[in-house]
Amino acid sequence: MDTLFLFVTHSIDTWGYWAILVGMALESANIPIPSELIFGFAGYLVYLGRLNFEPAVLFGVAGGLFGSIVSYALGYYGGRPFVLKYGKYFFATPSKIDLAQRWFDRYGLAAVFFARLLPVVRTFISLPAGFAKVNFGKFAAYTVLGSLPWTIALIYLGVALGENWYLLTAYGHQASLGVLLLLVIALLVWWKRVVGKKNK
Repeated sequence: MDTLFLFVTHSIDTWGYWAILVGMALESANIPIPSELIFGFAGYLVYLGRLNFEPAVLFGVAGGLFGSIVSYALGYYGGRPFVLKYGKYFFATPSKIDLAQRWFDRYGLAAVFFARLLPVVRTFISLPAGFAKVNFGKFAAYTVLGSLPWTIALIYLGVALGENWYLLTAYGHQASLGVLLLLVIALLVWWKRVVGKKNK
């Protein structure tokens, strides 16, 4: 983990936005690189004035979309038997695939959106979407919409924490649940306002 920490932070420190894009592409393509590490350090560099917030978000979301498309394609063209057989070579173990599958079976395409805010599931949710051969345009749209709040929140927290940005790597799962809770509250407030206006 220390080696990964140093590699990721050095890469982003050296290559900036492009390293964020590549790191998130790998994370979304089933390679276990914590997004808390990528975005937390990116936020720290924004705090230092070495990166800008908006491009960091843009490259992070773009990388997540690209990696998710690769994972979707593996599921779409390879199918579940192929991924179960060869998934161990790209970190997609049967237990992780089954976890993502349960979420997708329960919530369908909406899981592609909400799973982006959940530990472990967000990395593998594109596989069952590919298995089911869901509409690609909708898959891509849900992926971007789900990635945006997570990306914005983590980079913002990296900025807010400043020198203590690394705490995001220690409390990554709790951060995921916190962002999800805030999103649910925001959606409820929005729904109440919209429905409330229509009912008046």
